[in-house]
Amino acid sequence: MSATDVMAIARDLLMTAMLLSLPAVGASLLVGLLVSILQTITSIQEQTLSFAPRLVAVGVIVLISLPWSLQVAQGFTLRMIDRFAEAAR
Repeated sequence: MSATDVMAIARDLLMTAMLLSLPAVGASLLVGLLVSILQTITSIQEQTLSFAPRLVAVGVIVLISLPWSLQVAQGFTLRMIDRFAEAAR
């Protein structure tokens, strides 16, 4: 296995990891922004107010996107099995 193959595997791994984390990070960012705007408008500076909605939103998004995440992870696994089978030849 050459250095370019290792770099291609590493790039695929990082892209898949970023793709899988995107829904949860996006939901956390969006809910955090909305709660921050709400806190600024109402002058409520409670720390748990920003944490609890984020936690719930990320949990819901993870449950909703679970089938898609499993398909992406399965595709990555199959690509890696194919690469390792080619390298073993």
